[in-house]
Amino acid sequence: MALTRFERFLGRLLRAVVWMLFAAFNLFAPQQRHGVSRLPPITNPLLLLSARQLARKIRRKEVMSVEVVQAYIDRIQEVNPLINAMVKDRFSAALQEAAQVDKLIEEEMGGEEVLEDRLPLLGVPITVKEAFALQGMPNSTGLLTRRDLVSGVDAPSVALLKRAGAIPLGVTNCSELCMWLESHNRLYGITNNPYDFERIAGGSSGGEGSILGAGASVIGVGSDIGGSIRIPCFFNGIFGHKPSTGIVSNDGQYPPASGLQMGFLCTGPMCRYAEDLIPMLSIMGGPNANKLGLSAEVDLKKLRFFSVPHNGGSHLVSPVDAQLLQAQKTVVRRLEADLGVKVQELFIPQLKYSFQIWGTMMASPGKDGKPPTTFAELMSEGGKKVWPVWELFKWFLGFSSHTLAAIGLALVELFQSSHPSPFILQQKESLQQELEELLGTDGVLLYPSHPQIAPKHHHPVFTPFNFSYTGIFNILGLPVTQCPLGLSEEGLPLGVQIVTGKLQDRLSLATALYLEKAFGGWREPGFSRAGSFL
Repeated sequence: MALTRFERFLGRLLRAVVWMLFAAFNLFAPQQRHGVSRLPPITNPLLLLSARQLARKIRRKEVMSVEVVQAYIDRIQEVNPLINAMVKDRFSAALQEAAQVDKLIEEEMGGEEVLEDRLPLLGVPITVKEAFALQGMPNSTGLLTRRDLVSGVDAPSVALLKRAGAIPLGVTNCSELCMWLESHNRLYGITNNPYDFERIAGGSSGGEGSILGAGASVIGVGSDIGGSIRIPCFFNGIFGHKPSTGIVSNDGQYPPASGLQMGFLCTGPMCRYAEDLIPMLSIMGGPNANKLGLSAEVDLKKLRFFSVPHNGGSHLVSPVDAQLLQAQKTVVRRLEADLGVKVQELFIPQLKYSFQIWGTMMASPGKDGKPPTTFAELMSEGGKKVWPVWELFKWFLGFSSHTLAAIGLALVELFQSSHPSPFILQQKESLQQELEELLGTDGVLLYPSHPQIAPKHHHPVFTPFNFSYTGIFNILGLPVTQCPLGLSEEGLPLGVQIVTGKLQDRLSLATALYLEKAFGGWREPGFSRAGSFL
């Protein structure tokens, strides 16, 4: 469906306005200064092993869990002052738990196989997004009024990973109340991208993405209601998976979903190595993981592949960067050459309304008829009622306890219609039906992760709708794996989303494993060659 003349005009007008706002922002915005320009290189080879490899070595007594945990503690202490990704650590407790693991392995009489079956992540360190409850750790989600809150229990997904033997090292930064593209709040500050400290790490699981991308964690826990796993994974050059709806419990995180949002929020794994995605998802899903058939072998040559290069030209969203388009084309050529498949390029007109569909469904009442909790109500939690217009005035004077992004979201809600557009609802139903029929049980769709490579700090304020490239799949309930594809000319991560039909997570995960081998997967920041996706 071609753009109308009016839509093309509106698009050009909005881009001109954004350009002027950018110019004004760059003129007056304070510039961050860092004593160093890149992260120090990784020197401990233990940091270059996957979680599966580490668990195997620990079980076989080839390395002690204490050594692995200490290696990651050392790396965090080395890089965190530069990226501000971990906001609270539990290093002493982690070392004690690692010592207990080593003692358990020394005394185990059943052999390696028994340990692998019962405790597949035994002795492996892990990091957790601060929005999740982790016993003894803060759970503020960047809200100043929750600064003194300490979790007394673990979120179910975290508890399952700990029960599998994983050892938490601490919690990582997120955007205020988990609803923005940049991990920035008034409690912990701003998180930097490990590939360029002047760039964003994404949100809302940006601290998790940054700590993993920096090689200071190997596996982590994130959540995703509009791209909060996939966007940070893209910007930080790592793997992440938004599972099929209803597989992993969303309990134990703040803020809780309300209205229809409970069907859009997903909890999932984030990691540097693709081979860790399936073990993590198997553990985090508990009994529900059996619905996914993750142990079934996948023959990529028997799958049907599709490629959609952009959303059709929405005037609300930035055009897709040429390097991302080229990277996706390179993936298509590689799939066709290696697997002998034919990748069909598609244009799906309903995707042009991705943001409108996401916004409409997020604001819709739940099955009980109750509307979702407003963002202003969430901002008021534990304190005085927040009035968005007054809060904006306070922000300009430097007195607000909230970020500009959070205030902006609360302001937008004031102008939202309580009556959803029949046209947008029709587009959503049409898109849902078309994609479900297209993908079936053997279809794989390639789609850009975001229209831009990691932007500079605060710039998403001027392009707030770009997340719709990821958010639409939360509404549709489809599983998506985020896969890195090397680095851009600027040395920033490239990537692609891999989308499959409902409960067909194993297909996107198998494709991610293939693409990791074909394109190299995660690249160490400050060490990798730019422009190296070919």
